[in-house]
Amino acid sequence: MPLLIIAYIISFIDRTNIGMAKASMSVDLGLSATAFGLGAGLFFLTYAVLEVPSNLLLAKVGARLWIARIMLTWGVISCAMAFVTGPWSFYAMRLLLGAAEAGLYPGIIYYLTLWFGREDRAKATGLFLLGVCFANIIGAPLGGILLEMHGLAGWSGWQWMFFIEGLPAVVLAFVVWRKLPDTPAAAPWLTRQESDFIGQKLACEAREAPQSDGGFSLKKAFTTRLFLLLVLIYFTHQFSVYGLSYFLPGIIGAWGELSSLQIGLLTAIPWIAAAIGGVLLPRFARSEARSRRLLMLGYLVMAAGMTLGATAGHSLALVGFCLAAFMFFTVQSVIFSTLPNLMSGSMLAGSFGLLNCLGLCGGFLGPFILGAFEDRTGSATSGLWFAVALLIVGAIASAFIRPSHSRPLPEPSLSSKS
Repeated sequence: MPLLIIAYIISFIDRTNIGMAKASMSVDLGLSATAFGLGAGLFFLTYAVLEVPSNLLLAKVGARLWIARIMLTWGVISCAMAFVTGPWSFYAMRLLLGAAEAGLYPGIIYYLTLWFGREDRAKATGLFLLGVCFANIIGAPLGGILLEMHGLAGWSGWQWMFFIEGLPAVVLAFVVWRKLPDTPAAAPWLTRQESDFIGQKLACEAREAPQSDGGFSLKKAFTTRLFLLLVLIYFTHQFSVYGLSYFLPGIIGAWGELSSLQIGLLTAIPWIAAAIGGVLLPRFARSEARSRRLLMLGYLVMAAGMTLGATAGHSLALVGFCLAAFMFFTVQSVIFSTLPNLMSGSMLAGSFGLLNCLGLCGGFLGPFILGAFEDRTGSATSGLWFAVALLIVGAIASAFIRPSHSRPLPEPSLSSKS
């Protein structure tokens, strides 16, 4: 878990550090808020398209090789972000970064299903998602410090930030290659009895899953009611998380004359709240009824927090963002821990990728729509109302997550069907 958390910390810093670079990078490259939001969101286009094939490859070749490959390529491209020269090269590099990192999150979530049973899965997912919180807690102040290197060796501060923050991924790729076991049976710290116990428990749970045989099928995924509900719910979640991730530094920067470091430190505060929520709450999702209640509560709390962030003064707005962030990764861990109750094997691996792929359309639209609202209104918080509306939709959809929705939809009757 520590190795996976560190990997996700680095990945999230590298995908969201453009939020800290927004002000100076936009000036240097001539980017409007809409163009910046488009570039930020383009990451998710290639990321989403390649999610399913990436996850199926991980299931085939093993997590150790595939995660190491992902980290090496994304680290190199993150460093190369320092060399963008205008809007089009910015768009191209964001597309390449998304392609390089595709499959990391759903791949690791699938990997966790090889280690943790149903009762512990949400807790393990919540702990893994601490990587996002730590990335923002560490990344925002670190980005602020690196931006202060402006002018050193003729580079802008944002160029130094991209280059330096991309290097740890390259180094960690070799650590993952050497240290990450593909399965419990390959873990040197487990005895044979311990790894056999894990394997037997997971095999028993897999036999209970309604869709546990055969390879991945898009038809099965798209005819399963609960899967479609999870896609809708996750879409609303990702819209809010990434919209806030990319635009929170700009929102805080508009509060007054603040240095890059001060903006970074204030930006980190909501993510401390997210870390606390991610540790404390997912452990309560030990049944379908509890998971449903936790999802509904989470979305309502996030909507209330975003509303406060859009309407209140600076101090109360920060409290609102903390309130919303407190539920971010509780909700996400519950969403992804629900899927293994439906399927296993290649079907589960592919469905994790498909869920993340479709949900991350919200990650693309969130920054783009928030940027468009800012350009039209001149207010960095105006787009938050769109996020509030989607979070209410997510709360309503969460109420319909019930065991009956886990059954596939009736397939069309065919005269040739045996």
